Amino acid sequence: MKLIATVYLRYVFGASSMADPNLAYLWLLLLLLLLLPLSLFAILVVIVRPRPVKIPIKNRHVFITGGSSGIGLALAHQAAAEGARVSILARSLEKLEQAKDSIQRSTGIEVAIYAADVRDFDSLKKAVSDAGPIDVLVVNQGVFLPQELNKQELDEIKFMIDVNLMGSFNMIKAVLPGMKTRKERSPTSIALMSSQAGQVGIYGYTAYSASKFGLRGLAEALQQEVIADNIHVSLIFPPDTDTPGFAEENKMRPQLTSVIAGSSTAMKAEEVAKRALDGLKSGVFFVNCNFEGTLLSIATAGLSPQRSSLMAFVEVFSAGIIRLVALCFQWNWYGSIEKWHKKSSN
Repeated sequence: MKLIATVYLRYVFGASSMADPNLAYLWLLLLLLLLLPLSLFAILVVIVRPRPVKIPIKNRHVFITGGSSGIGLALAHQAAAEGARVSILARSLEKLEQAKDSIQRSTGIEVAIYAADVRDFDSLKKAVSDAGPIDVLVVNQGVFLPQELNKQELDEIKFMIDVNLMGSFNMIKAVLPGMKTRKERSPTSIALMSSQAGQVGIYGYTAYSASKFGLRGLAEALQQEVIADNIHVSLIFPPDTDTPGFAEENKMRPQLTSVIAGSSTAMKAEEVAKRALDGLKSGVFFVNCNFEGTLLSIATAGLSPQRSSLMAFVEVFSAGIIRLVALCFQWNWYGSIEKWHKKSSN
């Protein structure tokens, strides 16, 4: 090996490289360490799918469910400010009217409102028919009732599954036929609002995490089904977000949940909306809202689609290290659970 290094470096750098074979050997190792990552990156540029895409929203129809408050309302404000034609859907007509007035005051843009329950497919079909062709669909509705599974009622579990998961199926089913047959063939988007609890299971989030984990399977399979129609799927992972319901949710959390997962600071709805809108406009599959979310996406990348060769490179090179970090978190969480139960039993 040293002979190869010496001959090669003499050829490249001249006779002076022969003076120290050990130095030549180190040079070759450094060259290999440089070439291997570059070769991997070159391979990733070729194989990463789907290809990068940009989703325009100016002068296009953006339809947002759960748009009367929280992240959905913040998204509606920002999309309208960027020149989109915005429609929002929620259950309460009163809240929708308030949201409509709020958006008009801040942006000067009038939005369309539709009162419907995402659990009612027929009412969604009517709303979509009335709204007209949709270019960007943000499936944002969600409910959260934290509780340990053995203490939670089945009707509460069903409520979360029906709204968070089945409601998403209903909404996409209502929109998809028109989106697939549209005359204007520019890229369109379907964005699903998941949660960081849809990336990792947390104590007290059993039913909620199940409903949000389900969105990932939906999104991954759906992207394969609609890519030929130039429809691009994004999966958004907000952390705890300062919304009207967040304070009430915190009151309901089991105490052990707060011990394990309550250290992170809640983001503002406007910050999450900005990250979400930027992500879907870039056609990113995983849309992360903070650094922790990015680490979770790398740790759970698996067989998910990836449009960025650079992010694919980061995933490949850092997966082992992040798995080690994840195991440290698990060690801490299970340690906290053990201590909690010992304390409770005394």
